[in-house]
Amino acid sequence: MMANTSRREKRTGRMSLGAHLVELRKRLYISALAIAACSVLGWFLSDALLDLMRQPITEIAVVQHRVASLNYDSIAGAFDLKIQVAITIGLIVASPIWLYQIFAFFMPALTRKEMKFVLGFFFSAVPLFIAGVFVGWQAYPRVVDIMTSVAPPDSTAIITAKTYFDFVLKLVIVIGIGFVLPVFIVLLNFAGVMSARTIIKSWRWAVLLIVVFTAIATPATDVLSMLFLAVPMLVLYFIAAAIAVLHDRRVNRRATLVEKALSDKAPVTDVA
Repeated sequence: MMANTSRREKRTGRMSLGAHLVELRKRLYISALAIAACSVLGWFLSDALLDLMRQPITEIAVVQHRVASLNYDSIAGAFDLKIQVAITIGLIVASPIWLYQIFAFFMPALTRKEMKFVLGFFFSAVPLFIAGVFVGWQAYPRVVDIMTSVAPPDSTAIITAKTYFDFVLKLVIVIGIGFVLPVFIVLLNFAGVMSARTIIKSWRWAVLLIVVFTAIATPATDVLSMLFLAVPMLVLYFIAAAIAVLHDRRVNRRATLVEKALSDKAPVTDVA
């Protein structure tokens, strides 16, 4: 009986604060286990990935004609870095699992009719996250080249390894998350959880949250890097808002046609 009540509460969205916290803990636990398991695979792939990420530094010496090297400033620096790379690989590989857990937390206890949103999620959010990671991976060498080219030609680029790899890994992950942002907004709109009017009215909050998020997650401390991440996320947000507007118009148009059809079929009574 309690299980049926819990399912009804989830479906109607009237869960208590305690139930929400229990649900959140369960989703976080599953996500953490998936990331940890995939990080084991990432440990074995980390050396190859580190070699690839070092290439822009070695190319600085050739292109900019200067000495460039990565510096490990602590005894455990290389070991800590390898763990960080392994966890990042685990985060990417386990993305279908933890992305679904986020989706399931916001839309619990879906009916059979609503399961189409799960399919829409997997065929949009997961590929877009991978695409965002790929775009970030393709973009970071150019970013590194531009930022290091500002230094005088006769200077030496001695870069802290932790700072450099933090830059690359965060850039890749944040762009991946930025690609997924509009998917969640559109799916919540399609599910009737959030209207297009609400999305548009919340644009100021969206701008603020995106700027704060990019300020925290930005690989570097300069404003240029923050804007480099924030602008695409803002563009994607407004694209999602436009899709939501089109969807709500179609739904309202369909509801109007159904209401008109029902009114035409209604029996006409003579008034004496």
